[in-house]
Amino acid sequence: MTKTALITGSTSGIGEAFTDKLARENYDLVLVSRDAEKLRTQADMLSERHGIAVSVISLDLARPGAAETVFDTVGERGLSIQILINNAGFNEAGHFLHTDMHREVEMIQLHAIFTTEMMKLFLPDMVEHGYGRVLNLGSTGSYMPCPYDAVYAATKAYILSVSKAISAELKGSGVRITSLCPGATKTAFSAKAGLENTLLFKLFVMRPTTVADIGYKALMKGKAVVVAGAYNKILVWSSKITPASALNAMTKKLLATPDGKHKLKKQLKT
Repeated sequence: MTKTALITGSTSGIGEAFTDKLARENYDLVLVSRDAEKLRTQADMLSERHGIAVSVISLDLARPGAAETVFDTVGERGLSIQILINNAGFNEAGHFLHTDMHREVEMIQLHAIFTTEMMKLFLPDMVEHGYGRVLNLGSTGSYMPCPYDAVYAATKAYILSVSKAISAELKGSGVRITSLCPGATKTAFSAKAGLENTLLFKLFVMRPTTVADIGYKALMKGKAVVVAGAYNKILVWSSKITPASALNAMTKKLLATPDGKHKLKKQLKT
């Protein structure tokens, strides 16, 4: 039987690493991302290199209704998904009073609503066939409020919570949901969010291939949660016993930006 995996945000970072990993494991792929040209180039390379079938869907996943479009397109192509990797995401970091509200709403839409809708749509078929694996990308920020990254961390906390709960509901069905919680990872993600020069992204930064390998192993074992990397495991453990004031101070130090984007700028009234 042909095995097929669907990966969102496949053209860069952790998503690209998952794409390469699953191609090497001989899965046919459905790749979903916004950049049509990058998708076509990626699909051609993977097909030629690994001899697998690769289908692409070019779509802005932060728009309402995107999950239904993905699901309907997969159905129209006669495909059945055994592995779903909800990886697509972005960040809008900085002081909450100065970050872009529209970007933050899009982030909530993509991380929380889109991920929920994808599970709602794809899980029934997996349960009917008695097998399925879903990986949702969380973060070390799933475990703690993050000053200067408030909305991002909140969306990742939602992902962790809803994934663990649904995983418990599906016990015995043959379908498992895994939350992968990495920390700082060497991708374009940090630069796009303006975080590449923060202390967080200068200490213990992991390679996306390492994160994907850890996530894939946990996914195949059916683990509900995996925190990637020893340093991140220590960080998550310590967050559970550290007083909130100290935790907030530490997080603010890790996410402070040299350009002062994190600082509160008072508006002068005239």
